Amino acid sequence: MARLLVLALLLLLPGQGAAREEVVLGLSEDRISINTSFTGSQILIYGAVKREAPPEDAPLGVIITVEGPDQRLTVRRKTRQFGIWINTDAVVVDSAPSFYAVATTGPLEDILTSTEDLRRKISINRAIRAVGAPDTIRDAERFTEAIIRIRERANLYQQREGRVDLRQETLFSTAISMPSELVEGVYDVRIFLTRKGEVISEHDSSIDVRKVGLERWLFALAHARPFFYGLMSLAVAILAGWGASEAFRKLRNW
Repeated sequence: MARLLVLALLLLLPGQGAAREEVVLGLSEDRISINTSFTGSQILIYGAVKREAPPEDAPLGVIITVEGPDQRLTVRRKTRQFGIWINTDAVVVDSAPSFYAVATTGPLEDILTSTEDLRRKISINRAIRAVGAPDTIRDAERFTEAIIRIRERANLYQQREGRVDLRQETLFSTAISMPSELVEGVYDVRIFLTRKGEVISEHDSSIDVRKVGLERWLFALAHARPFFYGLMSLAVAILAGWGASEAFRKLRNW
């Protein structure tokens, strides 16, 4: 609440050459550190609408998206042939966000036209770009749906309609849950203001997600020195097995 009051005071400052309505944005934190005890995080995104004129009669819509680094994926489909499951079809997904959340003040189709969605790639479906579908595959969209379904189950894709709290068409806020399976990189935050389904203002920010401590050291070792990382993993497995064997032996003799 204190942060929202500070943003409200900013609205009283005169603007020079500003749009009729624009976003003043804040983040509860702009950096997430991943260590061995990281179990997820929650980011509070809050802001206000700065105006130079009274608001229009049409209701204001607010859309907030958080997008993780893109990944290139090959999605395969298995079919049962001769009693066994084998890969038969594959579609290359050229760009799929590793994490994507979209929060809105209401149903997305009510506050955003399909044309604007296509132009700005706001919805989850539009954020994924699939290419390379062979001519023999007539249902390529099902491969994209499979990615969305799997990542929704893992809480990596989130559609949070009606979860942006908008007060008097001026102050807005929402909370985005960031799961523990985050990919390291820069996460883009976008805020859209809409009226009659059209975007009237947009603001961009970012959240930096980095591994730290032991997690960072292991990640760097696995990528820079995979041979030594493999030897270390083997040594740890042998020691763990030997330790467990000795513990059970002592328990039997006790």
